[in-house]
Amino acid sequence: MQAAAGMEPDLPARAIRAAGLKVTAPRLAVLEMLRGAPHSSAEDIFAGIRSALPGTSTQAVYGILSAFAAAGLVRRFDPPGSPTRFECRVGDNHHHIVCVRCRAVRDVDCVVGQAPCLQPSDDSGFVVFAAEVTFNGLCKTCQEQAAHTEV
Repeated sequence: MQAAAGMEPDLPARAIRAAGLKVTAPRLAVLEMLRGAPHSSAEDIFAGIRSALPGTSTQAVYGILSAFAAAGLVRRFDPPGSPTRFECRVGDNHHHIVCVRCRAVRDVDCVVGQAPCLQPSDDSGFVVFAAEVTFNGLCKTCQEQAAHTEV
């Protein structure tokens, strides 16, 4: 597997070690794939690495992603109507915008102000440290396609 464009070749291995995990070929492949294709599902990642690692299974990819998420190396999020997605952008309170037609996902920086970005009307005594917001809509490509089919 090649490192993502513009990435130091040993950066994925250093990130895995820094998270307290052992560096293995499947872990490297998953992290490299995810760095090059953020917002991927486990199935997307498996499809992207299986030819390079024919002994890897979808279950192994799920296990790696679970370990990465627990170690804070990746973030998982669950867009409505889509499989769980994973990304390497961690440590901030960004949100996502999802196209309801093609399922494209893009990052949205904090909506207003500092994290947690939103204050609930009733926090029920909780100390809020993060808020997850998923905006749903139509991406520009899907809007254009819809406009052409309506004509």
